[in-house]
Amino acid sequence: MTIITRTEDLARFCEAAKSAPYVTVDTEFLRERTYWSKLCLIQLALPPASTPKTPGGEAVLVDPLADGLSLEPLYGLFRHPGTVKVFHAARQDLEIFFHDAGLFPQPLFDTQVAAMVCGFGEQVGYETLVRKIARANLDKSSRFTDWSRRPLSDAQAAYALADVTHLRVIYEFLAAELRKNGRESWLAEEIAVLEDPETYITRPEEAWLKVRTRTNSPRFLAILRELARFREAYAQERDIPRSRVFKDDAMIEVASTKPATEADLGRSRLLLREARKGEIAGGILAAVKAGLETRDLPQAKAEEPGKPGNAALSDLLRVLLKAKADAAGVAPKLIASSAELDAIAQGERDLPALKGWRAEVFGQDALRLAAGEIALSAKGGSVRVVAVG
Repeated sequence: MTIITRTEDLARFCEAAKSAPYVTVDTEFLRERTYWSKLCLIQLALPPASTPKTPGGEAVLVDPLADGLSLEPLYGLFRHPGTVKVFHAARQDLEIFFHDAGLFPQPLFDTQVAAMVCGFGEQVGYETLVRKIARANLDKSSRFTDWSRRPLSDAQAAYALADVTHLRVIYEFLAAELRKNGRESWLAEEIAVLEDPETYITRPEEAWLKVRTRTNSPRFLAILRELARFREAYAQERDIPRSRVFKDDAMIEVASTKPATEADLGRSRLLLREARKGEIAGGILAAVKAGLETRDLPQAKAEEPGKPGNAALSDLLRVLLKAKADAAGVAPKLIASSAELDAIAQGERDLPALKGWRAEVFGQDALRLAAGEIALSAKGGSVRVVAVG
């Protein structure tokens, strides 16, 4: 078991890895006390055939917390077009590398996405794929460990390596399945989303859109927008969790009560003690004032009044989606969400469910159903599409 702590050792491994067809990658990180994920460990594994010429063997651990270690050799491997970088559920890993180095590993393969495309269900977990494809079991005892502590225990190291060694078998199986069923382009569409910087950028001025509230008053929303903007910027600049500034329920309370002084903040039931005075309190009061004075009032998206037949059409679209998903062997939620089905029934057309491979599997017939060009027919336990007219 090799733990790389020196840049020159990482460089030797990564240079040799560039001759391999793929490398499996995983990370361990902490985020409980920071805004940005703290990278604590990187796991890398190569096909067993690559072992003789790869320093350190076929699988290694890289310690990014080691003094003086530069990850630039790894980023060079990530840029190398001849080696596929294989992750499972890559989004959080990619966010770390995008924030730290401004890059995405390419070419990229995500086994969770590939498994959904190949009919393994929604958000299929790594443990499930290890059991079903690699025919092995995982030791989960180190799952909730503190990966920032050193030295790593043997159990931690073994757990971490298992996240990339079994991944080789899973990748080779799923890549073959995609070639066989002709769905490589489906995966490419999903990978494009993972490689889009917009997926990982949270702009303070847009943070209010993620806050759930039942109040749609434009003035309330203006204050909420300013409060969320302040919280996001403050948390990002100081690398602390949003909840350490103030939580959503406290923000909604403040937007409703509109405090004007620190004394007003002191009467809040939900604000943390640290938020009732000092820099955070000043930011809150300034945000409330800006929200009260602005003429740029946000408008909540109004719910469209129900149109005749819309509720029924939504139900029909759900039946069509289930039938199409079953026929394609794909999880229904990978094709379209419940909200998208309702939006189609209300006349919206700029939706992911109506584009790319989803249009081929479901979207085209969904539009035909909405236009009254097809109907659904039940026979036994199956549902069929029937042309109308």
